[in-house]
Amino acid sequence: MDYIDKALDKLREWLDRIIDALFGSEPQQEPDLIPIPVEENRR
Repeated sequence: MDYIDKALDKLREWLDRIIDALFGSEPQQEPDLIPIPVEENRR
C-alpha cells in the first residue's frame, strides 16, 4: 500500500504543476492605464 500512496502523491504533484502552468498560481491584475495628455491643435 505504501507504493500506491507514493504514486498518488507523485500524481498530485504533477497535477498541481500542470494546473499552475495552465492557469497560473495566482491571477494577475491588469495594470492600471496611465492617461497621456494630448495637445489638440485648434485651427
